[in-house]
Amino acid sequence: MTFSTKTLLKSAALGLATLSVPAMMATPAAAQSRTSIAVANYEAAVVRSQAYRTAVEQMKTTYKADIDATNARATALQAELKPLVDAYNAAVQQPNANAQTVQPQAQALQQKRQSGQQELARLQQRVTMATAYVEEQVGLKLNDAIKAAMKAKNVDLVLQPQAVVAREPYVDMTDSIVAELNKLVPSASITPPAGWKPGQAQQNAQQPAATQQQPSGR
Repeated sequence: MTFSTKTLLKSAALGLATLSVPAMMATPAAAQSRTSIAVANYEAAVVRSQAYRTAVEQMKTTYKADIDATNARATALQAELKPLVDAYNAAVQQPNANAQTVQPQAQALQQKRQSGQQELARLQQRVTMATAYVEEQVGLKLNDAIKAAMKAKNVDLVLQPQAVVAREPYVDMTDSIVAELNKLVPSASITPPAGWKPGQAQQNAQQPAATQQQPSGR
């Protein structure tokens, strides 16, 4: 339950599931060209970008107090949970144990875990928001980076790894996308502006397009 850089990276990877990322990208190809297919891990590309990695190091200093407090409380919670876990295990091992007889111990353990998770979430709220803000800044340029990498590699179709049954290592173009992201987003701020919410920039970017698609009143 300790909070560290690994926690930042894991939360980032999970947070990226909400980004508007295409399952595949295609670009116009010459009529007689052969379709070239590649694989790319979009989430890994964002996390491995220089802007993201630098931001993580900055957060370890800027939000050190938050991280230390979260780590300390997580350690304390582990100690507080142990007697509840022991009580539950003891109840389960009783000869007449069933769902009803172990319910009090199970409920006490679950409530303690939930309250602990909520407490840790409050302690690391600033770090969570800063991480999401960095993800959004890099993620907003992800589609452009994919297109640029496809053009540079002469690729017509990009698939995510989970859509592929088998492949050769050389078809992975994640590193090429990382290189393009480094050009497009050389740095990212770790201080969200006042009132910022995750996904806000994407919504703002989509609004002009939606407005243009609306039929005129004539």
